[in-house]
Amino acid sequence: MTTAPQYARHSRLRSGCVIWLAVAATCTAIFISVLAGWQRGGWLVERIAWVAIGVVLVASAHLLPALCRSASLGVRCAGSALWVVCMIATCYGHATFFLLSQQHAGAIRADAVTGGVTAPLVSSGRNPGMIAAERARVITALAIANARRCRDDCPALRLSRISLAAKLDALNTEADESRRQLAIDDRRTDLVERAAAQRDDPVTVRLVVLLGTTAAQVDLLSGMAFAGVLEGIACLFWFLAFQTPTTVVSPVTPIPTRPVTAGNEVVTPGQAPTPVSVTLHDDQQDSESEVTQLAHDIAAGHVRATVADIRRYLGCSQARAAALRRQFGASVRPDE
Repeated sequence: MTTAPQYARHSRLRSGCVIWLAVAATCTAIFISVLAGWQRGGWLVERIAWVAIGVVLVASAHLLPALCRSASLGVRCAGSALWVVCMIATCYGHATFFLLSQQHAGAIRADAVTGGVTAPLVSSGRNPGMIAAERARVITALAIANARRCRDDCPALRLSRISLAAKLDALNTEADESRRQLAIDDRRTDLVERAAAQRDDPVTVRLVVLLGTTAAQVDLLSGMAFAGVLEGIACLFWFLAFQTPTTVVSPVTPIPTRPVTAGNEVVTPGQAPTPVSVTLHDDQQDSESEVTQLAHDIAAGHVRATVADIRRYLGCSQARAAALRRQFGASVRPDE
């Protein structure tokens, strides 16, 4: 069975946890609103205005349900309407933050894949088809020159052969460079495509395939869901934190009363319905002083030691007079 101190300790612990969780949720929401407002604005004053608006909306959305709980019906209705508007605006701001953070994370993942390459470079050389056609013409001309027999102008024929051979070598080199550049462009294009695929979160990609929608819609829905959960948790914790604490009543240990004797009869508490048991220290002192005064009055002859005379003399009830008579008898018997 849980005792009162243990219950009080558990209640304090629970209240402390609720308050700390409420403060943590509100601080997190305010931090997100500050970042979202800072990213929205352009000038410094615009950013400060956006940040202030976000902080006010977050605080209002979190505290309105708890503050309006004990208000009148009209105030609660107006507060509920304002709370809905504040929640929508706050969730919108948080969704902006989540979307921008996902874009930044996607850019970082893409840079890690491409190493800073954003687009394939356009080759500045000639088309490989043009190179191949010209190479074919040079090969043909060189073959004709090699087939000719030298009769009159042998030096000119040799120069023509050397020129055609050099041109063929240049074309071969240009063709190799063109093929190498095409391979580089292909690899660069592949890296860019992989980077574009890495921009989306893996969970988002799988949800897009599962739901048959777009990545932008999934990002928006997930951002709104995160914002709604955060705001709902904060509102609930503040609502619990503002609840009136339960009053803990400590068990009272009854003070045992001593038995009272009347003549030869011993009366214990609970035995007779008429005696009045005195349990508090002050009441015991008052009763003893009253019995002492009654004993002096009886000894002086002002009143007889009967219940009826004591009742008339003191103006008390029948039960009180009987209790005083028994106490007087108990105080007189040991002397006798």
